[in-house]
Amino acid sequence: MLTQIFRNIPDVTKNLVILNALMFLVKLVLESQGILLGYKLGVYYPGSDLFEPYQIVTHMFMHADFFHLLFNMIMLIFIGSKLEQVWGKKRYFIFYFATGLGAALLNWVAQGVELYQLTGEIFPTANYSDLELLRDGVQWEGTLAGNKILQVYFIGGVGASGAIYGLMAGFALLFPNTELQLLFPPIPVKAKWLMLFLIASAVYMAYQRNPNDNVAHLVHLGGALVGFIMVQIWKRGRSNFY
Repeated sequence: MLTQIFRNIPDVTKNLVILNALMFLVKLVLESQGILLGYKLGVYYPGSDLFEPYQIVTHMFMHADFFHLLFNMIMLIFIGSKLEQVWGKKRYFIFYFATGLGAALLNWVAQGVELYQLTGEIFPTANYSDLELLRDGVQWEGTLAGNKILQVYFIGGVGASGAIYGLMAGFALLFPNTELQLLFPPIPVKAKWLMLFLIASAVYMAYQRNPNDNVAHLVHLGGALVGFIMVQIWKRGRSNFY
């Protein structure tokens, strides 16, 4: 059954799933050897000592854990496959990466605003010397947990969630009344209501700013926003799909 499902996945979506899975396996292998690939390929604020330009792409293929990868890949297969069939390979490929990159850029803007509110600067000084580094990567003992500047500079982002939320926003706009079968809880829900719920949840969680919450909710919102804008531009003069 799984083999049949995989064979029916369109080419771009299939290759994205394979690449994400391979990168996760590489990450696990290297971690067992003391090399923390997630820290190197995750995306950091441009003012951070840890920032590298390639991270704006590589972070989309890094995932924190198996369940993070699993959720994103399930959504990619079932939502992305339909959009690839509708748009074709080229437009779908552009949309996927545009939403993922756009989400990261919008998150940088939000981080820059936060830093400006705190310090009056977009790129205040913050160096490795401000942290106590531990063997297992860029960690913190006390100061980072209570220091917003250091949190922005030294906590990186990983995952394809920005692009996934972009895909979900695109799907909800094109197929608003299509029912999707949820896993938890196992009930059907229309795409438009699911997307509204996810956006409302992301807004609420971003506003709450729970210090124990490591999810980049602004990235999710950024991906959905970029996806919404792109679909609105592309579908001018066309009717909704149902």
